[in-house]
Amino acid sequence: MRTERILAIESSCDETAIAIVDVSKDESGEIRSHVLASHVLSQIETHRAYGGVIPEVASREHYEALSGLVSDCIQLSGVEEFTITRVAATVSPGLVGGLLVGSVYAKNYAFGLGVPFSGVNHIEGHALTVGLTNCMQPPYLVLLVSGGHCQFVSVTDVGEYKLIGKTKDDSVGECFDKVAQMLGLPYPGGPSVEKLATKGDSQKYDFPKPMLHNGLDFSFSGLKTAVRQTIDSVEMIEGIKADICASFQHTVAAVFSHKLKKALKETGHKSCVVAGGVAANKTIRMALQHVCDNENVQFIAPPLKLCTDNAEMIGYTAGVRVLLGADDSKVTVKPRWPLEDMNWRSAS
Repeated sequence: MRTERILAIESSCDETAIAIVDVSKDESGEIRSHVLASHVLSQIETHRAYGGVIPEVASREHYEALSGLVSDCIQLSGVEEFTITRVAATVSPGLVGGLLVGSVYAKNYAFGLGVPFSGVNHIEGHALTVGLTNCMQPPYLVLLVSGGHCQFVSVTDVGEYKLIGKTKDDSVGECFDKVAQMLGLPYPGGPSVEKLATKGDSQKYDFPKPMLHNGLDFSFSGLKTAVRQTIDSVEMIEGIKADICASFQHTVAAVFSHKLKKALKETGHKSCVVAGGVAANKTIRMALQHVCDNENVQFIAPPLKLCTDNAEMIGYTAGVRVLLGADDSKVTVKPRWPLEDMNWRSAS
């Protein structure tokens, strides 16, 4: 059995995350993993005053936090530093400043230990998280819903991805944030909208469902505009705000349900994974679960703490890829890195 013990760093946005993960492959090719320690330092309070993430501020906070967090994580894991066999960091996609801070630190740390470095695609991390949490390997369908991404990906294998649907404008997480901002709700917008929606009537407003019957792509700009027009046309009392949140959330869930049913029929996948920060939304989870139950498809959503940015998925992804033969030692920081560009198996 071959085992990689990976120190992983995630710094693509406004959370500094560290983890130590063991990933193994036995003689039969079966992948196993174990998280020895994990820590996430959120910058939400720092950015709340600005109503969103300020890249320069985020980069500085990553820089100031990394060294202490790494030391704490190693101590928490109970392992000796010299047993680490690889250091990994997110290199894309994300805010370039934060990616540079994390990857440069990781490369220097790896050099100091005399071990290899692996650059990791943040989106691939989300797509493969179910291997870490549920020991589940491809094939399966992924619906990735986050602050920066909204897409369907058909996962045939690790390193074999096909994008079959994506947003044409806003990501769904961005739309949640903008609706929250329109309503004067606290940052981050997603949890604020979800919390207030529990007090509202989801049938109060019949918001449009853009591109509902146009393939597997999404569009949320029209929905966002409809919410803006509704806000401008009514008196903004607390009950109305709750109704708008509930109706908006219901509309998003309805769009995802319709598209998911279609994606499952087109791909033939018998397992569906939802990943990304918006996957923490309970209403959306329940709607997707309902579709999968009706279609006799296995539905898996990671634990809530692994839906948002974390280093556990980064360490796991680095380990799986190297154990399966990928070389990610020379990848560089870039703001965008489509999953289909990760298809090293297809290219070999």
